[in-house]
Amino acid sequence: MDLKNLKQHIKTLATLEENDDPVISCYLNVEKGLHNSQSYMEQRIQWIEKSIFGSQKHSFEEALKVIDNRLKNVDLSQVKGLAFFTRGGKSPFSLELRFRVPLPNEFIVETTPSIYRLVELKDTYYRYVFVLSTEESGRIFEVNYGEVTESVWVERPELRKRIGREWTKEHYQNHRKNRTEKFVKEKVKILENIVNSGGYTHIVLVGNAKMTARIKNELPPHLQEKVIDALKVSEKEKLNAIVAETLNAFVNQEQQESLEAVELLQKKIYTDGLAVVGIPACLKALQKGQADMLVLAKEFKEEDKREELVKLATQTGCKVELVEDSYRLMQYDGVGCLLRYRSPETY
Repeated sequence: MDLKNLKQHIKTLATLEENDDPVISCYLNVEKGLHNSQSYMEQRIQWIEKSIFGSQKHSFEEALKVIDNRLKNVDLSQVKGLAFFTRGGKSPFSLELRFRVPLPNEFIVETTPSIYRLVELKDTYYRYVFVLSTEESGRIFEVNYGEVTESVWVERPELRKRIGREWTKEHYQNHRKNRTEKFVKEKVKILENIVNSGGYTHIVLVGNAKMTARIKNELPPHLQEKVIDALKVSEKEKLNAIVAETLNAFVNQEQQESLEAVELLQKKIYTDGLAVVGIPACLKALQKGQADMLVLAKEFKEEDKREELVKLATQTGCKVELVEDSYRLMQYDGVGCLLRYRSPETY
């Protein structure tokens, strides 16, 4: 699941036209198979069936059948999380999403889809590029929602065997310098293409300290801004250990950026007024299309309001920043909005 597709799915769900028929939003953790998640589903269905009647019950059963059929045929070999959004009745709807990362078990029945978990996944789960470099080779990896993909391997041709046979040592050293420069430029060009096409906002440089420094110096300014760390790693270190180190750097950076959003929120409140805090003010700003960024605490407990906030943000093209462990944000009831413009009444 790439970022572009996930964003489009969230937009589709947030703008699904509402009617009287219930929508099932079903999130399942299938990291250890289907058994536990199916038991959870059955328990939730038993409770819901006791309180749903008439035509709504009929359309609920239609939607449920769609999920049951999908579960019978799903291949879980490379899947840890599943999400189903289904509706029966006069305007049937069905969407199945598969992820390589686990999702919490949730089974929600409302007249609109529940999208918070997808917004959370988009905002908080790791997406970045890391470059693993030595003086002889460069490997570029894309990390997307739990999946690590090796994009390309750039390798230098062997030169040393030609010393003493065709070239003098001085000739070899000069040629090697030119080849190294060309090699670094080639890696930078490939990296730029990957970052631009994938919409990545974070880069981690890994490996030989000399080569990571050369690569960083060669990067154009817009890519240098995306570099969040340069890690010195032995060539003998295993790939999974390297991925873990880059992930740690990424998570630390994400947490820092989230806290900076809270600091900016408070600064705007104190200075130019381009921010509001609290549920009523944020809902009003989102409804008017005035909000530029929704800053929401992960500890925010009012699920109905949380869902309303993220749906409005998605519908109006407002960015969402989820923040963990911010005492300052919780003082504002766990929510604030950075604004595009001040309300006319403030002038």
